[in-house]
Amino acid sequence: MAPLEAASVTVEFAGLRALDDVSLTLGPGEILGLIGPNGSGKTTLVNAMTGQVPVAGGTISLGDAVLTGRTPREIAHAGVSRTFQIGRHFDNLTILENVATAALGKGAPVRVALERATALIEEFGLGRRLDDLAEVLSYGEKRRVEIARALAGEPHYLLLDEPAAGMNEEETESLIEILAMLPKDRGLGLLIIDHDMGLIMRLCERLHVLASGRTIAEGDRRTVRDDPAVIEAYLGSGSGDA
Repeated sequence: MAPLEAASVTVEFAGLRALDDVSLTLGPGEILGLIGPNGSGKTTLVNAMTGQVPVAGGTISLGDAVLTGRTPREIAHAGVSRTFQIGRHFDNLTILENVATAALGKGAPVRVALERATALIEEFGLGRRLDDLAEVLSYGEKRRVEIARALAGEPHYLLLDEPAAGMNEEETESLIEILAMLPKDRGLGLLIIDHDMGLIMRLCERLHVLASGRTIAEGDRRTVRDDPAVIEAYLGSGSGDA
């Protein structure tokens, strides 16, 4: 499987540079942590890589296929899926129907889509709630449904924006166990944004750190943890959107 790459990506909003010459590579079977203070550009980078925001400079590619300028739907069909900071569900559909929509959107027959969705819902510990409407789920349960739905499209790469947000300690522990197995079981590459550094340090072999829209560090967990620029960025971080 070819790597997913962002090369010298720049994103601007109303003349303000949200990302400045950021390069990142995610390989198959890898778990990469994308971290940084609030407002550092993490979500903006994922949005750029999945076609949610236009790129002012640089390229997004999957092997030889250039994804820059493609629609989110086209990028999803190419094999790159993502979840959002704030979950997006069809509240008037059941959990089964919510997850199956992703498989149907990739062209799977109804029977196959339902079978795939059922297996994923079981895997995420919600098998007894297949027929419950999404609107009655807790926030943590909705996060799990969103990840299961992203997987139903059988992506090559999955980008997760704060997957553990709103989960209690027990739910987070269960999620860590599931996420750790995804690259091994499916061979997909996994990028994770999360402010839970315990989760990041346990799951991610490699880290990429942003601050003020620029890359300030990348490497293995120990190298990044001890990097003076990373320590300074976190100690001096303020509030703002990711």
